[in-house]
Amino acid sequence: MAGIMQMLLSSARKITPTVEYLVVAGGGGGSVDGGGGAGGYRTASGFAVASGTAITVTVGAGGSAATNGSNSVFSSITSTGGGRGGIRTSPYDGASGGSGGGGAGNVGGGAGGAGTVGQGNNGGGGYDIKFDSSGGGGGGAGGAGNGGSPTKGGDGGSGSASSITGSSVTYAGGGGGGDNGGGSSSGGSGGGGGSNGVTGTSGTANTGGGGGGGATTAAAGGSGVVILRYSDYYDAAASTTGSPSVTVSGGYRIYQWTSSGSITF
Repeated sequence: MAGIMQMLLSSARKITPTVEYLVVAGGGGGSVDGGGGAGGYRTASGFAVASGTAITVTVGAGGSAATNGSNSVFSSITSTGGGRGGIRTSPYDGASGGSGGGGAGNVGGGAGGAGTVGQGNNGGGGYDIKFDSSGGGGGGAGGAGNGGSPTKGGDGGSGSASSITGSSVTYAGGGGGGDNGGGSSSGGSGGGGGSNGVTGTSGTANTGGGGGGGATTAAAGGSGVVILRYSDYYDAAASTTGSPSVTVSGGYRIYQWTSSGSITF
C-alpha cells in the first residue's frame, strides 16, 4: 500500500503556487507635437495563482497618433495605457496614463500629462515663444519626460529594465517631442520613439514605448507585453491560449505573450 501511495504522489502534477510577472501596457501615440507617454509598467513576484481556472492575459495595443495606449492585464493586475501627447491646436496638455504624454508647444506651452503612481512618470511640458514651439517628451517607467526647448523637442523619459526573461531588457520608454524648427529629439531607452522635428518615430512593438511627436506627422505607440515565470521544479501549465512563447532557462519556466490569451495551471 505504501508503494502504491508513493507512486500516486510522484505521478501527481506539481502545480506552482505563485508566479513572477511583468505587465507592460501599450504606449501612447505622439501628437503634433507632444511625445507619447510609455505604457504602465508593473512587476512583482509571489503572485498567488489558482489551478484549474483560466487566467486572463490581455496585451494592450499602442495608441495611434494622438490617442492613448490600451491597458494590459494579467489576472487582477492592470497596467494603464500610456497618455497621448498634447496637440498644438488643442488639447494642449499631454494626457495622463501609465506614463503621461508630453505637452504641446502652444499657448505658452501645454503641461505634461500625469503618470500613474507605481507604473510610470509625468510627461514634460511644451515650449512656446513667437515663431518657435516644441513639444515635451513623454514620461517613461524610469523617469519623467523632458520639457521642450528653443532648439528641439524634449527627449522621452527613460524606461525600466527587467531580467524576467533571463536577459536584461528595458521597457516603457517615453516618446520624444516634436519641434517646428526641425530639432531632433530622442525617445527614452526602452522603446520610446524619437522625432526629427517634422516626423515622429513609432514606439517599439512589445515594449510599451511611447510614440514620437512631430511638427507635421506624429507616430504610434508600441504595443505592450505580458511575461510570467516560475521555478521549473513545477510542471508546465495545463494549457495556454494566445500562442505565448514558452522557454525553460536558468531554472525557470517563462511564458511571454505578445497577443492576448490565457493560462491555466
